[in-house]
Amino acid sequence: MEQKSIHMEQKTHTTQDGTTVIVLTPTGRLDITTAWQFRLKLQECISKLSHHVVVNLGQVNFIDSSGLTSLVAGMRDADKVRGSFRICNVHPEAKLVFEVTMMDSVFEIFETEQEALEGVPRGIAS
Repeated sequence: MEQKSIHMEQKTHTTQDGTTVIVLTPTGRLDITTAWQFRLKLQECISKLSHHVVVNLGQVNFIDSSGLTSLVAGMRDADKVRGSFRICNVHPEAKLVFEVTMMDSVFEIFETEQEALEGVPRGIAS
């Protein structure tokens, strides 16, 4: 099977109280060929950069079960270190997958990146 890579934009946001939040914006498909890379990136961000992560899915037009699994794993990693894990801007085509699998009730999902960033817990040492 051909190894595919996923393009990801990463930026750092600092909240008013000084909490660092990593915003990851993957592009393309989050499927069995790319989910492992995404998972590793999430792990690296949560363990080395900040316990608070926002994943902007506005550029992901396809997500399958392995993509969802990588998101669940990221959420668990953040929970273990008392961080936060939020998803925002879910592409309409990917939103259906969240609804059908009822994952929309598992994740904290926000309409916009700004809303997700505003919702990051205040005063939690990261």
